[in-house]
Amino acid sequence: MLLSPATHRSSIRLLSHAHPRPCIAPRARPHPHARTFLSWFRKPNPAAKPKEKAPILTEDNLFHPFSQSPFPALRARGEAIQKLAPCPVCASEHDPSHAQPRAVKFECPDCGWPTHCSEEHWRADEEHKKYCSRLREANEDEHDLRSGRRLREFELPGPQDTEAAISFSNWDVFWYTREFPSMDTERSRRHASKLLTYPITIGSVLHQFSGLTLRNQRVTPEGSRSLAALRTTLHVPPGAPETEEASASKPQMRIFILGARAESSLPPHVWEQLCLLFPSALFHLYFIGPQVSLPKPVSELKKPTEKPAEAAAESTPAEQAATSPASESTAAVETKSTEEKPVYVPNIYEPPTPAPIARLKRTRESIQEYGVPSYTVPYTPQLTITGMQANYIDVHAHFQETFDPYTDCFFFFSPGFGFPSASSTSELTGEPLLQIASPTEWGPVMPLLLASKCPIFVTGFSPADVERDVKSLSTAAEVAGEFDWVVTPGPNAFGSEKWEVADFDPRVMVKTNWGVWGIRGKRRDVRERTSWF
Repeated sequence: MLLSPATHRSSIRLLSHAHPRPCIAPRARPHPHARTFLSWFRKPNPAAKPKEKAPILTEDNLFHPFSQSPFPALRARGEAIQKLAPCPVCASEHDPSHAQPRAVKFECPDCGWPTHCSEEHWRADEEHKKYCSRLREANEDEHDLRSGRRLREFELPGPQDTEAAISFSNWDVFWYTREFPSMDTERSRRHASKLLTYPITIGSVLHQFSGLTLRNQRVTPEGSRSLAALRTTLHVPPGAPETEEASASKPQMRIFILGARAESSLPPHVWEQLCLLFPSALFHLYFIGPQVSLPKPVSELKKPTEKPAEAAAESTPAEQAATSPASESTAAVETKSTEEKPVYVPNIYEPPTPAPIARLKRTRESIQEYGVPSYTVPYTPQLTITGMQANYIDVHAHFQETFDPYTDCFFFFSPGFGFPSASSTSELTGEPLLQIASPTEWGPVMPLLLASKCPIFVTGFSPADVERDVKSLSTAAEVAGEFDWVVTPGPNAFGSEKWEVADFDPRVMVKTNWGVWGIRGKRRDVRERTSWF
């Protein structure tokens, strides 16, 4: 078969390109993302791109009464509320000479929570309409955390650009300047704010760009001095770049979180968000309190677990979602744990101790160093975490000679200073003492902290809680008149936006870290007497 001259020249040109000359260097391998000529004929590999599992509940199917919830943990919580909460209508009509009010058994069809003893009392209660929408919101939030969808609001960003400034005006501006994923719904805002409220509250108070300033009267002149001392350790001199290399010559910043509970069970990568706000600082976090969550013992890790889903079902929804950004395992945990009923510990007045946290590779026991059940995790070169399951008074001797107002500060997250003590009573009146004056709680602790001259920051879960704790300062011996204000009481811009419902009474709803204030041991300057008259 004869070819035309044009076709003949094209075939010669094609053969010449197919057989390169030996003197020509071999061509570089194509970029892994480039599509080569031969790749057009390849079949796509289905295993290369794993498909996301379909969520158990869709966005328009999140509302379920607790007794009909597809998740055993929520059904168990509903049963606990039915045993603890009194009917509000019966309580209003209660006569002390008669029996106690009946427990709630009827679930409101609008919010799904057990709220009244019967449908008649539910219809007769006019006050329920005022907070029914909040209960429904909390119901849908709890189901959404377990729905199995990809929780993008829990995908936390990495290091910040050294030339980019972070704003602490409010959650929206912070998420934008910190390059978080877009919070497209109010529910995403609530989830993210609850997860980040503890580390970001600390960062928003200590940072040099904090929204608490002298101009808005949230910081006092004495507080400005205390914060300036801490910021010399947290930041670099003006004009210098905020880099990790700048931390080589700095001392470690120690933050003591006393009375720690839920904050001690947060995954370390959530607390790392605090460190990313201060690239040139080194942090050592101390969680101290009888309810601090400790890692699982090594002996339990070596034992083969027949039903690993049961242990995961006991953890809180926020912990499950935070440890897995895609939260693909949440759906599997809930479906596999339907065989046995989970154990739910209600939050009766005092929150329960969180479940044991995961043991990381570098976790080591610290009981020989502190003499109490404890652990230490050097998570990153910038962050070290130590947890102690003990009262602070038992470990104060290990730190009392080392406190420095330039490197140390204390944080109390809703400590309940103004609540009555459950174990101490007044010898004069026989009434319970306030926790800030109780010898078994914060009574002996506060004078020691004030003597260190390190700033003490306290949060509250509501305006009434903040006011209660502030008023209690004037009633405690060795505390009243012995402190200066650092941060005046007021709202916290980085409090949680999610309503937390009490199991003992669904009418009681609070927001974690609603307000913040701070004090420091009173400073008495020595003045030179220039004249005797």
